[in-house]
Amino acid sequence: MIRLGVVGLGVISRFYLAAIASSPRFALAAVCDLDERALTDHGVPAFRSHEAMLDAGGIDAVVVTAPNDVHARVAMDAVEHGLPVCVEKPLATSLRDGLAVAEAARRRDVALFTAFHRRYNANVLALRDKLAGAAPVAELTVRYLERIEEHVGADRWYLDPARSGGGCVADNGPNALDLVRLFLGEVTLESARVTRVDGIDRQAVLHVRGSAPAVVDLDWSHPGETKDVTARLADGTVLRADVLAGFDGFKGSLWHEYDGVLRDFAAAVTAGSGWRDGGLAALDLVDEVYRREGA
Repeated sequence: MIRLGVVGLGVISRFYLAAIASSPRFALAAVCDLDERALTDHGVPAFRSHEAMLDAGGIDAVVVTAPNDVHARVAMDAVEHGLPVCVEKPLATSLRDGLAVAEAARRRDVALFTAFHRRYNANVLALRDKLAGAAPVAELTVRYLERIEEHVGADRWYLDPARSGGGCVADNGPNALDLVRLFLGEVTLESARVTRVDGIDRQAVLHVRGSAPAVVDLDWSHPGETKDVTARLADGTVLRADVLAGFDGFKGSLWHEYDGVLRDFAAAVTAGSGWRDGGLAALDLVDEVYRREGA
């Protein structure tokens, strides 16, 4: 059993905690959050700082679901303690920091795993299965549209560009770009258009290319919630996966997606520094978007 320490008990942590509770490979061993009120009733040692948690020992791996701007620092400290790390996307808020953590993980021979939960969505995986025997994909569209204020709860740091990394491109962009990578392989950026309000990006349209062209449509000002993947095939067929369809309740799809995250993280722990995923690739694309936009 792999003993997990969870750093950050905000809006996403409940999905990790539920997945840990049902996992045959992991057990919750410690929790950490700056807010003392969040630390109660977990039945494991609780810490106000991740440094104290790491120094106390008793854990075999770390999940980082703290605000984006501390992902790299917490991950680096865990790696330097010789612990594999699952980092909620994005891996970091700068490419330089992400590269530094990746190099430290390689040096210490531990896994650095970025959690792209949407690649475990049942409807997305069903679409991938359909495409396996179909005509080639001619164009892919990924839409990730929501009103961010409805999704963040008390985690208002999402609305601070310095803490979120910039806005919808930095935070939702990695998940959407990872879905493109899931279907089309390695991806390059062709063009980007970002709309900002009060310094935070609220909408963006990214044109990228893998084995076929793709459009990534991001929106933090969208009424309601729309998240889907549409594939137009070379023979004219159009196939679509609605990420939210069939799941009851607000954020209902996330429960099974984070089960998938932990299944792959278990494999990553075993693989050590040999583990590879799209964390750095997504961070590199986000960095390129902002460099082109002059942000």
